Order: sequence, then structure tokens, then C-alpha cells
Amino acid sequence: MAAVDIEGLRKSYGKAEIIHGVDLAIAEGEFISLIGASGCGKSTLLRMIAGLEPITGGRISLDGRVINDVAPKDRDIAMVFQNYALYPHLTVFENMGFSLKLRNVPKPEIEKAVGQAAALLGLEPYLQRYPKELSGGQRQRVAMGRAIVRKPQVFLFDEPLSNLDAKLRVQMRSEIRALQRRLGTTSIYVTHDQMEAMTMSDRIVVLNAGRIEQVGAPLEVYDRPANIFVATFIGSPAMNLLEGRVERSDGKSIVWLGEIAVSLELPDEVRDGAAVVLGIRPEHFELDPGQPSTSALPVVVQMTEPTGAELQVYGEFAGDRIVATFRNRPALGEGETVPMRMPQSALHVFDRDSGRRLN
Repeated sequence: MAAVDIEGLRKSYGKAEIIHGVDLAIAEGEFISLIGASGCGKSTLLRMIAGLEPITGGRISLDGRVINDVAPKDRDIAMVFQNYALYPHLTVFENMGFSLKLRNVPKPEIEKAVGQAAALLGLEPYLQRYPKELSGGQRQRVAMGRAIVRKPQVFLFDEPLSNLDAKLRVQMRSEIRALQRRLGTTSIYVTHDQMEAMTMSDRIVVLNAGRIEQVGAPLEVYDRPANIFVATFIGSPAMNLLEGRVERSDGKSIVWLGEIAVSLELPDEVRDGAAVVLGIRPEHFELDPGQPSTSALPVVVQMTEPTGAELQVYGEFAGDRIVATFRNRPALGEGETVPMRMPQSALHVFDRDSGRRLN
């Protein structure tokens, strides 16, 4: 395993810059997920690390060794692709041992390495089968086994589970994480699936249009998003956002949402009259029992969705769409006005113009 350092990394296609000066330090043995919307540059960044895309500017280092101009085969990096990239005319054994054969590794050593990887991945019964005879999950294991036998310093995963059904994705993500912990290999994982990123990663890197918006532990990114983009991108359903205005008097801060006043502790830099955006995640709303408080939102229920363990409530407040999640599955009817409290500890405050977090 090795540390990976990315400094001022840039990628352009002609005059169009795709990656804008990315800086990222990845520790030995760390599992990092790159997540962002389609076209944000996460797969391009991964391919630059692998050496499959030339670098326009900046540098990539592996344990202090700059690898910008090192050929992909000499980088000591193994990549697992979305489409498995298996050779259809080779058996599982031959696919897994192919890279070792190219390096003229003696046959007994290939057999040993493939055997160990197959045992690790539960592939021993399938070594003499061809890819067309395997399920999607088995093919993904073969692709991982091919990477493991090389004993690389870094694993790269490019959306490896996107072709699998939902049940198999859940199973495979736990297997990949357990395998990575057992091997201790530094891993960089690209995904569009938030659940994969949240459950598998030591840290998440949120990308937006070729720039890093936030890097942090999964719960840190979820609980304290750095800006409005991260707040709305991480989490499903997305965070509710309500525009308001700050009023400061007698050392106290109030955010007015129309006629609703919400008391908050805000830093001194937030001036009186500042335009802000108040955020609250759907699961943090509370139904206001009895006499509603003045700070509760009168939400008009438009639709409810029972999901089994929870009830999703879709409503409207002052023209804004509201989504709330309740585990106790209250009986709410369409058209009903329901007062929903917003605990101060669950509120996020962002500058309306810059989008950055204020509290």
C-alpha cells in the first residue's frame, strides 16, 4: 500500500478545462470515494491516476515518487472497471493470472497467487469456467481477483457495481469493503451511489464541475456540509432549503422565513439584514404536538409515501417544497396543514449568495 498525493491537478481538452487544480492527499491504506454528478470529472480524475489520461498540469505522487510520465503498467496500480473488462476467450483462472503471465512470472507462482485470490473471493469452483458462464456478481469478483493477484500499491474502482441489481450491490459493497480492510491496500472508488460512498469510505470527496467542494468522513460531510451544493447533493431525499433574512437585536439572532421567526446562534460576521438559506434534513422535522409554536412551519401536505419503516411526507410552505421523514408513520391527510418544528441543533445556515456554511 502507498500514499497518493495529488497537487494542482488539471485536465483540459483543447480550451475546455475539465479538472481545475485539484489537491488531495490520500493516506496509506485509506478507502476514498469520489462522488459527484455525471460529468463532474470523477472518472477522468481516476483515469489520470491510472495513467490512462494524460495530465495537463499538476502532479501525482505515489509514496513521494512523481508518476506523471510513468506508463500505466509501471505505476503499481490496479484498476477494476465498470464493465469488468474480462477476456471472453479465457477461463477465470487465465483472466486472473493474465497480468502475471505478461510479466513472465513462473507458472507455480501464478497458480499460487490465483489460488489465494480465488479462495479470498470464493471463486475456487469457477476457475475453469468462461466469463459467459458466470453471473454479474461472479464476473465482478473475477475482475477484483485479477487486480488482487498483482498485489498493487493502489486499487482504483470505476463504478464497479453499477451493472448489478440492487440486492447484489448491497452484498458486493460489503464484500469489497471487507476485502479492502483485510488487504490494507489504498483504494480510490468512483461512484454515483451515495449509499456506497457513505457505507464503504473512510473519507468522501465531493466533486462539482471538476473542483472539490468538500473532503471528510461520511458522517462529517452529511452532518456538516460545507456549502449548499454539498448539502443538497448528499442525502436522499435532499436537504430542505428555505430562504430567509437575519434580524439582530439585543445580542440575539433571528432568521425570518416569511412570518415565521427562527431563533439561532450565528457568528458575528453575519450582519443584520443578511440574506441566508436555512437547511434542514427531512428526518429532523418534528410534528408539533398540541398548540403549535411560533417557529413551527405550517406545512400543507400534498402527498404521503409509506416506505415500510418510514413515512415520506411531501408538502408546501410559502411556495417552497418540503419533504419530511417520520419513523412513527403518523396519519396525515392530503390538504391538511401540519405544524412541523425545526430543532435548532438540526438547522444549517448558508450564505445565500456564496453558498458557504455560516454556522
